Amino acid sequence: MSFVAEHADVLGIAAACEAVALPRATFYRHQQPQKPPTPRPSPPRALSADERREALEVLHEPRFVDKAPAEVYATLLDEGRYLCSVRTMYRILAEDGEVRERRNVLRHANHPRPELLAAGPREVWSWDISVPQKRRRR
Repeated sequence: MSFVAEHADVLGIAAACEAVALPRATFYRHQQPQKPPTPRPSPPRALSADERREALEVLHEPRFVDKAPAEVYATLLDEGRYLCSVRTMYRILAEDGEVRERRNVLRHANHPRPELLAAGPREVWSWDISVPQKRRRR
């Protein structure tokens, strides 16, 4: 860019860009001032902060804490109550970092391997369950 800007008076912009294999459009684009990105407008039907909070509170209720958002949605519709769509429930949970297994699943601890320790003769009995290999005769 700087080479083209310095030598544009002598060579011309097209020749200077061609000398460094730079497209002219790129040179001209970099000459224009950068505009700050415009923020994305909120959709007109987006839930308000209060509605999002209410949906999250419903998802945290004890009767729904171990259910998928689709089940919560269906149960609420059976009760005649509509908060938001299933997808919106997933979005709200994702914003709160809660998109994971919602059931109370127990994790099994790693149990130590049993050790056979004998302090004297005939205290520990064990056997080999492997299949014996056939011996070759020589």
